Amino acid sequence: MEKVHFIAIGGSAMHNLAIALHLKGYEISGSDDEIFEPSKGRLNKYGLLPKKEGWNAEVITNELDAIILGMHAREDNPELLKAQELGLKIYSYPEFLYEQSKDKKRIVIGGSHGKTTVTSMILHVMQYHNIECDYMVGAKLDGFEVMVKLTDTAKYMVIEGDEYLTSPIDRRPKFHLYMPNIAILTGIAWDHINVFPTFKNYVYQFQKFIELIDKKGALIYCKEDNELDKLAKNTAIDLPKIAYGIPKNYIDNNGITHITEDGDDNALKIFGDHNLMNLNGARLVCEQIGISKDDFYDAIKSFNGASNRLELIAENNNTKVFKDFAHSPSKLTATTNAVKQQFKNKKLVACMELHTFSSLSSEFLSHYAGAMDLADTAIVYFSKHAIEHKKLEMISPEQVKEGFAREDLLVFTESNELQNYLKSIDYSDKNLLIMTSGNLDGVDLKAFGEDICSL
Repeated sequence: MEKVHFIAIGGSAMHNLAIALHLKGYEISGSDDEIFEPSKGRLNKYGLLPKKEGWNAEVITNELDAIILGMHAREDNPELLKAQELGLKIYSYPEFLYEQSKDKKRIVIGGSHGKTTVTSMILHVMQYHNIECDYMVGAKLDGFEVMVKLTDTAKYMVIEGDEYLTSPIDRRPKFHLYMPNIAILTGIAWDHINVFPTFKNYVYQFQKFIELIDKKGALIYCKEDNELDKLAKNTAIDLPKIAYGIPKNYIDNNGITHITEDGDDNALKIFGDHNLMNLNGARLVCEQIGISKDDFYDAIKSFNGASNRLELIAENNNTKVFKDFAHSPSKLTATTNAVKQQFKNKKLVACMELHTFSSLSSEFLSHYAGAMDLADTAIVYFSKHAIEHKKLEMISPEQVKEGFAREDLLVFTESNELQNYLKSIDYSDKNLLIMTSGNLDGVDLKAFGEDICSL
């Protein structure tokens, strides 16, 4: 039995990989200086939660077969230093995923937005048709116990390919390590400015990703994204490049119906142009592994969406409350437009939290101009504590208003005040959309949505 120790086991991807290896029969240990839900509860469920928080170099011994190092750890982490001193094999989790999948056909989903949804769609269709696959996805999916699965038998590995850095000692973007056989890119919108200081530098990471695709593979990309369309066409690679866009569709009171290439109606449980594009991209990926269009459409009708991606969390006869992971300008625009387009007869209250390094940077705020213009009431929340924790320059409500270029924008910096305001609104003719990669400073968003609908 192989013994693997996780440094920073509490991370979203890290704790899921730890669970996957535990289920595969590995002996797992781990440490972290802080572990939050849902990681804490899920690690505890499988008996993998460290007995106490903090780092302890004494747990690093020659008995370990490997170390997996999370991005949350620092270069001077005492456990990492001890592992380096002993000459132990140290992996980042992307490196380890590649090692586990190097003899499989790797399907890698990249892009600044839509990665989780496209990955989820592909996995949903493969599961529907009983096609065994390993995977790594960034959200909990209906019908899937874990977010990472590793076996010795699966022919395919489906990987959500994040462009953020690999580990504290490996500054490559994660998706550069996966070496895809089939790759899909959903779009390019500048993000992670603390790591990629210029848009040109950010775009180059996607060019490099394209160049790393297996020469017997294929690139599938969204032609609706001008920057990606230009990059895909201009990057010199000798393999098929397959473009996709928004398929034909119509909207009615029952939702959105996709019109297939054969002219058939295909009623969906998802909505929004961005999700229709995601669907088209997922279909093309599935065709590359032998799933016919008809079989894809048969399966995708039952797809409910990925957790936290335009997820309906509460409703009553008059109001629906959605939450979404959206935090970048392009994601805000797509999600806000989707809800407004789907529910034309309802006013929209849209609330977003500035939570990431990029979004809390004064230099980046101007990129949000117009991102929430379709919302009837637009609200932005940010926590001063989050800015201090990230060691960023403090921003003001006035700077936020200027950045979003919307005079009537409401800006809150206290979570309780925001919650009280949202509860004071008459929602008889309105829907509420909450967009954040956080939780508005500790708010149980589902419970909050249910409170709104019970008022």
